[in-house]
Formats: sequence, structure tokens, C-alpha cells
Amino acid sequence: MTPAIMALAERVLAAGTMNGPYWLSTGRVLDFYFDEYRVAADPELLAQTGEVLADLLPPNIDVIAGLELGGVPFALAVSAATGLPAAFVRKVAKPYGARLQVEGSPRPGARVAMVDDVIRSGGQIAVAATALRQVGADPVAAVAILIRPGSAKALLDGQGITVVGVIDETAPVRAQRGQP
Repeated sequence: MTPAIMALAERVLAAGTMNGPYWLSTGRVLDFYFDEYRVAADPELLAQTGEVLADLLPPNIDVIAGLELGGVPFALAVSAATGLPAAFVRKVAKPYGARLQVEGSPRPGARVAMVDDVIRSGGQIAVAATALRQVGADPVAAVAILIRPGSAKALLDGQGITVVGVIDETAPVRAQRGQP
């Protein structure tokens, strides 16, 4: 991890680590958690996070896709940092209007990097990848602020999707602050 990424990781953790109960979709309750909206609400920190996430992208990406809802502000920040177009992927198709799951319509064959706030199981990324494939795009990467221990890397690697994060709790060297 570069000094710039380490400095940003410390700022992100300081801004986003919250004490108090947090309920995971599994029913498990955490004593503290990472609140990505505190990072996204700070314009300077959001821009810096977008630049660092952009540096983590693999080569030849055509589109940045933000995942509903936590990934959207960070995808926009990456899009602004790279000049690449953005798309947005809902968990399910909107039940009214054009009834789309993927907004921004990446062109067929476009190599897409999906952006989310936190990745744990990889389930949300897998759903988004399926939706992107259905519109003809090629999801090749997932980038996030925080990668938690879980099955994400194994699940997504099996689909040809690389997973990288600013803070990767699955990596051998973990942040000194502990797990937010």
C-alpha cells in the first residue's frame, strides 16, 4: 500500500467509523460499522477517494458502474477523476418508468469496473455483473473503499472479476485501527 493510499485509508476510517449497533443482512449485529455516507458527504474526501479508486482500476476500462446505493457517489467520483462515463446498477429493475436495472446503458462489449462502498460476500457485485452482462457489457473488476473478510474474492474470481479496495481486510497486512 502506497503512502498516499495509507493516508487516505486513515482519513476514510476516521470519517466513516461509527460506534453503535449495525444490523447486517444476515441478522448479525455489529458494535461498530463503516458509514460510507460520511465519506461521500465530504466533497474533498470524496474527490480524493475517487482518485485513489481510479488508480486501482485495471487497464482498458470503458465504463464505471456504481452499485445501488452506496457505490453511486464513489462511481461518480471515479468517473470525474478518469473522464470515463458512468452507469448505475440497481439491485432489481425499477418497477415503473423504463423499468431498467442498468441506467446509463453501457455499450455492448464495454469493459466495466463496478464500484461499491463495502464488499463482503460479493453477492451484490454478482447481481450487478449479471445485470451488466444482460445489457451486453463485460464486467471485469470490482473496486471498493472497504473489502471485508468473506467469500467475495473467491465468488467473483470464478466469474473473471478482479476485486480490489482502498482498505482490504482480507490482505495479510491490516490497518492498525482495527476493523470498522
